[in-house]
Amino acid sequence: MGDWNGYSTRHLSSRDLDIEFLETAGPRIVRLSYKGSANLLAEIPKDTVTTPYGDFHYQGGHRLWHAPEAMPRTYIPDNDGLTITDLPDGVLLDGKIEQATGIHKRIAIHIDPEFSHVVLNHTLVNEGTWEVELAPWALTMLRLGGTAILPTQVREPDKEALLPDRHFSLWPYSHINDPRLRLEDKYILLVAKPALPPFKIGMFNPVGWIAYWVDGILFRKTFDIHPGLNHPDFNCNAESYCNSRFIELESLGPLVRLPPGGAVSHTETWDLFDGLEQDFIPQELIDLLG
Repeated sequence: MGDWNGYSTRHLSSRDLDIEFLETAGPRIVRLSYKGSANLLAEIPKDTVTTPYGDFHYQGGHRLWHAPEAMPRTYIPDNDGLTITDLPDGVLLDGKIEQATGIHKRIAIHIDPEFSHVVLNHTLVNEGTWEVELAPWALTMLRLGGTAILPTQVREPDKEALLPDRHFSLWPYSHINDPRLRLEDKYILLVAKPALPPFKIGMFNPVGWIAYWVDGILFRKTFDIHPGLNHPDFNCNAESYCNSRFIELESLGPLVRLPPGGAVSHTETWDLFDGLEQDFIPQELIDLLG
């Protein structure tokens, strides 16, 4: 048992990882430590936004939303009502039904006892009485000081190079000349340091992983890709948002129409490493981050 700014918490641990999640609110993961490190996740317990349904508390850490983003639908408070079911290798965090939307959020956390490997199964269930169009949206808020990595290109262009092979989306507050942004041939890099205004970028990620490099630790999220299916935000399945307090790594599933009683799931796999010398990290990227 632990405490997170007045909320009780529980832990899951493996040889190198410690994950802390809220016990009565959320579902939310609020702390992630690798080999005894400081919390890799952002901590912003005082940040709130007022909605017709009450104050939404960002808290920090990892959460599940449904896209596309809208006010107030996206910001339904999740301050209570969580139930927890123990699993053989983790827990199921079961949020209460959002009365304003009829959406029921669940996150199942599965942790490997020996390796720095976590599987998160995110599920949205339509408990309402009408069909809803949405996409599952998993957001991880990380502390500043590192660099977000979003791969954009995995193969050589067609022989005559007549067709585009990359695209990205920008939000109204994003400036294309933001000094935190680095556009490389095969990667988008976003340096997580305080600056105003905030910045957000999205793209269709063709490889199914995004990562964050901070204090000698590489945090990688992998997820299934769905080419040919429509995604939110001009067809984005990966996004990153940065402001003066945190940076987010976000993955999204395709848009679906959920009938009453229908469900959709989106799985992320988290892996953590204490170096860049990994099979999936090419020397080109190591040089960029070095």
